[in-house]
Amino acid sequence: MTGWTGGQRAVGDLAPALAHYTDAVLFDEVWARPELSPRDRSLVTVTALVTLGAVEQLEFHLAFARDNGVTQEELVEAITHLAFYVGWPRAMAAIGVARKVFGGQPES
Repeated sequence: MTGWTGGQRAVGDLAPALAHYTDAVLFDEVWARPELSPRDRSLVTVTALVTLGAVEQLEFHLAFARDNGVTQEELVEAITHLAFYVGWPRAMAAIGVARKVFGGQPES
């Protein structure tokens, strides 16, 4: 990945240094390292965000994971698996975000 600008668009007006590190270091350098594929990095990142309960970042990273080749079914299964390790409330919150990202409706 090169030329990432998501940080600049998100926070560049308020926090230009944070935007720079997000774009140039995190996405242009770390995400481009060959030791893990973007798909694997996405799965690790989603797992970390669910574990932390960081649902604010999860919406972007679930969609990004799909762009990087992780299927919706794999993401839902990962969240389900994590429920037993990081807690039911965090998994349920993550599934709520996944529903929004994937466009599903709750069952009645």
